[in-house]
Amino acid sequence: MTTAITAMITAVVGVLGTLLAPVLSRRHAARQRAEEAARDERRRVFEERRSAYTAMNRASRQFHTLLKDALHRIRDGVYTDHDRERLEEARRDYRDRYAEAQMVVPERVLDASRAVNEVLARVDAVAKRLDRGLAREGEDAPSALLALKDAEPRLTTMRRLMRADLGIED
Repeated sequence: MTTAITAMITAVVGVLGTLLAPVLSRRHAARQRAEEAARDERRRVFEERRSAYTAMNRASRQFHTLLKDALHRIRDGVYTDHDRERLEEARRDYRDRYAEAQMVVPERVLDASRAVNEVLARVDAVAKRLDRGLAREGEDAPSALLALKDAEPRLTTMRRLMRADLGIED
């Protein structure tokens, strides 16, 4: 009787193994596909964020540089329409990159970007008034250039936060 029971158990296990093997195989394959899809999504999000950071950093620094150049040229009396166009283009690019980044970057990076923007916007407004001959009392190119220096540590802080968010450590 023991041999018969052993044979029956072996037969049942064999049949169950044969029946369950395709089910387990499908579940394993589905799990692998889900893990791969999750990995691909994480990679896509990372690349999207990295791209937004690169564009935002470049646009911020370009706007800063052209704003500084504009103030020097205004001070020296050699500010041209071409300079105005370049600064306006940089201003638009900066605004567009910031708008794009708002959808994909964490709030702490946006806060750092806002800190940069406060300085750039304030100095840009002064530069526009200087260019139009509508400067307010105490506004001149040298003081605006000095105020623009406040953006530099803020740009550095923003870049550090972006790098840290991407997992880049010094």
